[in-house]
Amino acid sequence: MLKFFNTLTRQTEEFRPLENNTVRMYVCGPTVWNFAHIGNFRTFVFADILRRYLKFKGYEVKHVFNLTDIDDRIINEAAKRSISIDEFTAPFIQYFWEDFDALGNERPEVTPRATHHIAEMIEIIAKLIENGHAYESDGSIYYRIAAFPEYGKLSRIKFEGNITGGSERIDTDKYEKEDARDFALWKLVSEDEEPGWDAPFGRGRPGWHIECSAMSMKYLGETFEIHAGGQDLQFPHHENEIAQSEGATGKLFAKYWIHSEFLKIDDVTMSKSKGNFFTFRDLRDQGYSALAIRYLLLSVPTRKQLNFTFEGLQGAESTVERLRNFRSLVHDAAAKGRNPSGSEGAQNADCGMRNAEFPAGRVSATVALEKFEAAMDDDFNTAAALASIHDMVREVNTLMNKQGLSAGDRQAVLEVIEKFDSVLGIFGCEEVVCLDSEVEALVEERQEARRNRNFARSDEIRDELAEKGIILEDTKDGVRWKRR
Repeated sequence: MLKFFNTLTRQTEEFRPLENNTVRMYVCGPTVWNFAHIGNFRTFVFADILRRYLKFKGYEVKHVFNLTDIDDRIINEAAKRSISIDEFTAPFIQYFWEDFDALGNERPEVTPRATHHIAEMIEIIAKLIENGHAYESDGSIYYRIAAFPEYGKLSRIKFEGNITGGSERIDTDKYEKEDARDFALWKLVSEDEEPGWDAPFGRGRPGWHIECSAMSMKYLGETFEIHAGGQDLQFPHHENEIAQSEGATGKLFAKYWIHSEFLKIDDVTMSKSKGNFFTFRDLRDQGYSALAIRYLLLSVPTRKQLNFTFEGLQGAESTVERLRNFRSLVHDAAAKGRNPSGSEGAQNADCGMRNAEFPAGRVSATVALEKFEAAMDDDFNTAAALASIHDMVREVNTLMNKQGLSAGDRQAVLEVIEKFDSVLGIFGCEEVVCLDSEVEALVEERQEARRNRNFARSDEIRDELAEKGIILEDTKDGVRWKRR
């Protein structure tokens, strides 16, 4: 039974879709004015695990993940370069998806861009003006917070008097507003100012918050199951999304809200404004693998802060390498002292039958999978889920060293690894590479040289294969190889 903490109710609740077996989820994506840093990617990796686990549980998932390609920073940076906003954002959109894919994330079903949904934003704003939730001032349109008594129900912030809030991105426009808390839905631009769009209430451009309301409701409907994003978006962005969406429709906007905690570096929140951040490319260029970065980002449950250190990243690198090697060992494992049925000979037939019914490898894998699912059902506790994997690895390694694995055991463990990885994505793709005839001949020649105790030739062939990127490992079960 999947349960998780709902920011809206401040309670851990059993998850129940609104209709049938389909889950509709919206995740706030990046503002494409620069490279996303790994603090951003902590949220995006969690969103990927969320969608994967929902599918693991048997749900059909429709995942919408937006790209904000219009805001003040984008406009300013494009103006500095004397290029259009599309020309400015295009490379950063490409870089983002390259990094997103490299980190092993599944592409969401819908990835809308804000500038492609201006018409939907205008439609919502028109409704809000019509029903009294919005008003015009000096050509700009503002949301009237006083018209929405439930404002603050997500963040639980208490408002007394006219305040502007405490976020870097809360609207602090210099235009006249009825209440300092009111936020911009549509910002006036002059006729010759770019970018801008024509609307019934005047030429302008959208405020930040209206973008996500328009894109989420277009693709998921006026009410949907899950809205997720970083903790920093809870106020004012998500609070404002609720106000304007429910103000326009009169319906619940999203049933469940999930927020991922901050990634810190040296115990200080990582952010571009502080200058204390690393991008995925920074770490990759230092030689760290995408799998290790992904492992580190999901190693702590999403509602707990994660402190980034290079020691932790190096540890993650070693861990994912051990996991990949474990999978390879299981794949190539040869049973010792047991036939494929699991029996150990006629002299102990009863004991053999019990082993056949309850093979040790299969039992370890089954128990690990049960613990994994229990951990994920408990508010997506990835730390406990990873512990269940490492427990299985230790038990199966012990079993292989003592007696080997039967074909059934081996298959059971590999199937469980595949199920783990369908959610976490930390083992990486298993490449099955066929050696060409020349390399095959060299491997066989080396084996023959070893049998003839011609170790000089054996070492020579090993070095030759190493130059081709083929690494040989001599084990007690025979020679194994892998590509560098």
